[in-house]
Amino acid sequence: MSPAEPISQAYSLALYMQKNTSTLLQTYLQHQGSPFSDPGFSAPELQLSSLPPASVPFKIWHALDDRERLSQAQGAFLALTQHLQLVGDDQSDLNPGSPILLAQLGVARLRAQGLLGNVAAIMNALGLPIPPEEDTLGVVPFGASAFERKCRGYVVTREYGHWTDRAVRDLALLKAKYPA
Repeated sequence: MSPAEPISQAYSLALYMQKNTSTLLQTYLQHQGSPFSDPGFSAPELQLSSLPPASVPFKIWHALDDRERLSQAQGAFLALTQHLQLVGDDQSDLNPGSPILLAQLGVARLRAQGLLGNVAAIMNALGLPIPPEEDTLGVVPFGASAFERKCRGYVVTREYGHWTDRAVRDLALLKAKYPA
């Protein structure tokens, strides 16, 4: 099987996802109250140890081989799928009267799952080993405060956008490398 078809499918999905990431983040922030909903809110210093950051120095990113590039995407979208489920559960509790937000989180999780499957198909077509699925969340602090859960959701929705942007760039490289 040629890798061109699964790469093209993944690239199309990633582009589609990219169009919706800023809407998801803005909707999320609007439903959290201050300081999240304040104009210009940004907290780039907030990270989750269970979620790999998408940012990487350009030289390192450019030097990645196909296996490394796809394995990192696979790990990230597996983690995002699990984290988006957790954020959806948190928001069902914190904002039960927000069906638009809950629907957007659910759709983002399903799209992340779809891209995860597409990346696995590309790896399979290239004869690369698919990393085993693992529980990226680990132990979740169920006693987390509402503010901590809102911060976690912010980081997840923000990183979903960053990883989607990176996936578009990664897949564009692969698309050029393995034309139809």
